[in-house]
Amino acid sequence: MKWTSKNIEAYMQSKEYVDTALIPLLPINWKTEIKGTVAMGEYITIIIAELERQLHGRVLEFPPYTYLKNEQFEEHVSRLKNWTEEIKAGGMKHVFYFTADNEWKQHEEQLDAPLIWMPVVPLEHMDERYKLEIVQDQTKQLLQIVTKKWQNQQ
Repeated sequence: MKWTSKNIEAYMQSKEYVDTALIPLLPINWKTEIKGTVAMGEYITIIIAELERQLHGRVLEFPPYTYLKNEQFEEHVSRLKNWTEEIKAGGMKHVFYFTADNEWKQHEEQLDAPLIWMPVVPLEHMDERYKLEIVQDQTKQLLQIVTKKWQNQQ
């Protein structure tokens, strides 16, 4: 389910089945590396949308957690922990973070939920058919990761 009024209404009626939050972690850097940070956000957004489509009815795609690249990373971790506490207190059993920013890998042990890092695949100049194939391949791998975590946390 997506973060829309219509989907949230459906969520409220079937809460017991929707137990997983998908949270994209998207950096903002408007001074340098503008194109790179936009590419990270675009890629993660496309992948999360496809993952949500395939797991519709079991997951809720939360709005992106956006942050400035030049802020202290401890601030990001602390704020993200607050998000996670709020989400879990609201009834979500599982929370997954998705990012293309490799800096999160250095702080992974401080997080309260699994971090799934994916390297950016530049999609802007790709043929649509090839782009779709890459997204589907990546999503297939993510489905395995998510379902394995579900099985281990039951």
